[in-house]
Amino acid sequence: MTGTRRTLTALTCGTALVAATVGSGATAAAHNPGNEGDLAHRTAQQISDDAVHELLAARSLRLRSATSTDPTRLDLTLDRDGNCAGHITKGPLGRVDLVKRGKNVWVKPDAAFWKSQFPGGDGTAAARAYGGRFLHGTTDDDFLQRLTAACDLNGFQQAVATPESSSPPDSPPQSPSFTLTKGRPTTEEGTPVLPVTKKAGGAAQTVYVAIEGRHYPRKLVTEIDGETGTIQLSDYDRPVPSHTPDPGATTDISVLEGPVQSV
Repeated sequence: MTGTRRTLTALTCGTALVAATVGSGATAAAHNPGNEGDLAHRTAQQISDDAVHELLAARSLRLRSATSTDPTRLDLTLDRDGNCAGHITKGPLGRVDLVKRGKNVWVKPDAAFWKSQFPGGDGTAAARAYGGRFLHGTTDDDFLQRLTAACDLNGFQQAVATPESSSPPDSPPQSPSFTLTKGRPTTEEGTPVLPVTKKAGGAAQTVYVAIEGRHYPRKLVTEIDGETGTIQLSDYDRPVPSHTPDPGATTDISVLEGPVQSV
């Protein structure tokens, strides 16, 4: 069942946590300042800077991602300490629940996952053997380390905040290669937000910034060559659920090294 490790890891691929990086660029004027709160008189660059600042200050958050190129979806609550809880789905190919506390990791694939990975009766046998159980190991296991890569809040924060490129210190000033534009106020899951869009060539990246209270980024959308990636962010600074699976409901991850029939 070594191939299972590769497939489980692939559940995290294709989502490409599309970080809507922002930086200095030409800024277009807002169309209508109504209902923008204290963002009304700020430029698109200032609003983007505020959103990045709030994201970098977050100790934990809930992240949901989706792309138009792959059925993979993430729904994870994660924090700066590397703790994580949630699930990864890949459409009809199944779902994997995931819990990470420190170095300890628990994963629970559903029956659809097992049946999608093994032909004939092997998938049914795996679903029967592991149904309702978590597989447990630590991040010392390369497979689990790769699987839980999406639990890296620090890495995500830096990916969003880091400029895409920088010029050599002695290079002459250059014209902005993209523009930042304020959109019209709208709502994201009931929260009033103001979109700020960066356009460069054929790509567009929009960050939806909360208007009321702290100006958290609530959604990031990237559109490139007709494909779209979306990240929704919420539950800022709420602790990651600390519950871990009962030992009686777990099986050691090492069982994946042997055939289904041996477990």
